[in-house]
Parts: sequence; C-alpha cells; structure tokens
Amino acid sequence: MAKIDWYMEFVDLHYKPAKDDVIVLFYYEPDAGISKKEAVGRIASESSTGTWTTLFRMPPRMKKLQAKAFWMQGNYVKIAYPIGLWEEGNAAQLLSGIAGNIFGMKAVRNLRLIDATLPQAYLKHFKGPHFGMEGIRKMLKIYKRPLTGAVPKPKIGFSAAEHAQIGFETWMGGFDFVKDDENLSSTSFNRFEDRVRLLAKMREKAEKLTGEKKGAFINITAETEEMKRRAKMLADYGWDYCMIDVVVAGTSAVQTVQDYCSDLGIATHAHRAMHASFTRNPKHGITMQFLAKIMRLIGVSQIHSGTAVGKLVGSKREVTSIADVLRDRRVKPLPGVLLEQDWGHIKSAFPVASGGMHPGLIPDVLGMYGTDLVLLVSGGIHGHPKGTRAGAKASMQAVDAFMAGETLAEKAKTAPELAEALKKWGYYKPK
Repeated sequence: MAKIDWYMEFVDLHYKPAKDDVIVLFYYEPDAGISKKEAVGRIASESSTGTWTTLFRMPPRMKKLQAKAFWMQGNYVKIAYPIGLWEEGNAAQLLSGIAGNIFGMKAVRNLRLIDATLPQAYLKHFKGPHFGMEGIRKMLKIYKRPLTGAVPKPKIGFSAAEHAQIGFETWMGGFDFVKDDENLSSTSFNRFEDRVRLLAKMREKAEKLTGEKKGAFINITAETEEMKRRAKMLADYGWDYCMIDVVVAGTSAVQTVQDYCSDLGIATHAHRAMHASFTRNPKHGITMQFLAKIMRLIGVSQIHSGTAVGKLVGSKREVTSIADVLRDRRVKPLPGVLLEQDWGHIKSAFPVASGGMHPGLIPDVLGMYGTDLVLLVSGGIHGHPKGTRAGAKASMQAVDAFMAGETLAEKAKTAPELAEALKKWGYYKPK
C-alpha cells in the first residue's frame, strides 16, 4: 500500500531553530491510538505546509517552509516556524496559522497555545503601542501611582445624562477615568454621541474644580468604519482615549482602528470580553498572556489582565505573567508558561486590573502588580455607603496607604471614607 501521510516529516528533535524562526509552545493531548510524536507532527503540518496525504509533486524549495516540532517534554511541544510563512505586519495571518485549523483536528484531543517567541524579523513590521506606559504617564502627569478608573454600575441602563453625572462624581472622588463597560456602545437610551458630549461637559467642570486632568474610556466598538468615525468624534471633543472590545471586534479591525487612533493622538483601552471562551480551559484554546502579546504587538495601550482576588477567573501566576508580557522589554522564560521575548522597538502597555474590586482588595492587587497598572474599581465605589464620590476617595486612600507602607486599618483611623468601605466589605473576595 502506498504511503498516505507525511506527518513525521514535520518532527525533527535535532533541529536547532533559526534566529528568525517563530517559536510556539503548545500543550497537547493525543487522541486514542495516536502517538505523541505523530500528534505533534500533525500540529506542525496543519499549521504550516502540510496536508492529510502525500502529494504527487511538490517543489523541493517548499521543504524550507515546513514547521518543525523540535522539542518534546511530557505533553508540551515547541514548534519552529520559518519566517517565510508569515506575511509582514499581518497579525491575523499569524493566528490563522498557529491558532487556526489545528484546534479542530480529530487526532488531538486537547491543544492549548501557551506562548510564542516573535523574532525581530517579525516584530519590525509592527508599530506596537503609540505611547507606551511612559507616554501615557506623561500625558496624564501621573508618574508613580497606578492610574484609576471606574465603570458606572449597573454597567448598562443609565441614560447619557445619568452616566455623565456618575462620571463627575467618580472624578471628584479623585479617579482619573470613567469607563464604559463592554456591552455599552450606542443604545436607544444612551447614544454614543450624547454620552461623549455630556461627559465632556462634566470633564471640564471636574478639571476646573480639581485642577487635575480627567479622562474616559468610551466604547467605540462597532463596524470598523463606524469605529473610526466614533474615534474621530472623541478626538474632536478632546478625549485622549477610546475603548475597544478587542476580541469581539477582531484582530484586523483592532489593528486598523488602532493605527487610525494613533494618528489622532488617542490611546486605546482594550476590553477582553469573550476571551474566556477560549482562554479559560487549561487544556485547550489559547492563553490570556498570548492574547495580551498579540494586542501589544498591534498597539493597544492597555488590556484587562485580571486581579486573582476579584470575581473573575485568573490565578496570581497568570496575572503576573500577563503583566510581564505587557510591560517588560525582555520577558524571561517560565517553564510551561512563558517563552523568552525581546520586544525590541515595541513599547510597553499597561495591564488593567478589574472585576469585583473594592478598597479592601487594593493592597493585594498592588502587591502583585506594583504600581504600573490601571486599577478599575467600579461596584466597589458605587456601592459605598456614602455614595460614588466617597467610594472613589476610599479607593484612593487605599492606594495611598499601600504606597506609604501603611495597613488599611491604620489608614482608616484618619480616612473616614476608607473606614466606611472596610466596615461594609472588609477584605471580602467575591466569587
């Protein structure tokens, strides 16, 4: 019988990756009756130049484009992909290869893309974040403490006028930003244009009263051309930021709009809504830190990364790994979690801690992240017994306590808003 498949040609445990290879780390589980070596050959084949059967004719030069599984340990494999497989500056095409058909192969019961090392030959075709953390801090004139923001809660249902008034109270409590949540775009009861206009009025009032710069992450998520129109409107009203639901909008749309926003001088807040549909299963899908890596590559200024102590899934190790991927110039390898990455000219991006936060949890989060992050405390300010402004003050007092090396209990003796917050929530970790 003639030979049918050629998967084993994609396994070479003696191969030494070239300097410009893209290296990808996978976790995998073969299906019944499939050996590990055959499984990784199928992964490398399907994500590069292979197919299910031998071919009648193939130009010899195509051998140079074959991916190679070169390292196997337990259920982990590293695969090297020649740089020639990838279109310059096209992040979506990279995902089509290393995160495409391979997830549907019957021969692999489970498959998880953990991380990838992107060589300089690939990175040089991407702009990365326009500002970097340093540029954002310079824009806001905030150099040491975390940036702070809050979503009006409930997350959807307020009119534009109500939303703007809650925003004003948030700013007056000391917060830097007001944030739309993922499902608020332009609804019948809160049109985008009205929200932009009314928030701008309240921003001017808050800045005049406080002497501080105030901003907002206003959600522009929509069809791509509509996102560009909305971004232009934000710029016209003097806003420095927009927000995009980056997973549901799609990699290519985000890349297009991000470049447009950079030309406008607007930073991009990336909400990760829908990510858990493919990041939550520890055996299958894609890790959140790899999603964060792709978003830094295409230029977002910041992206949600979890808290480990709030209401959303995410361990301390995951949270800190995402922060490393976003902030570090050179990311150090961590077995089974991270590959090394030299970001070269690509600037840094802020991690964003959010989800179930209140003042009592702020020291835990800052203890994990440090102060280079965007800290979102929403229900934990609006649920304060004395209202939104007091809740924001309580959160800022908790930040001040951490930075001064004080316990919250010590700070609360001279900070009545924090004392009220601790009386209600204590150090409760939401489920």
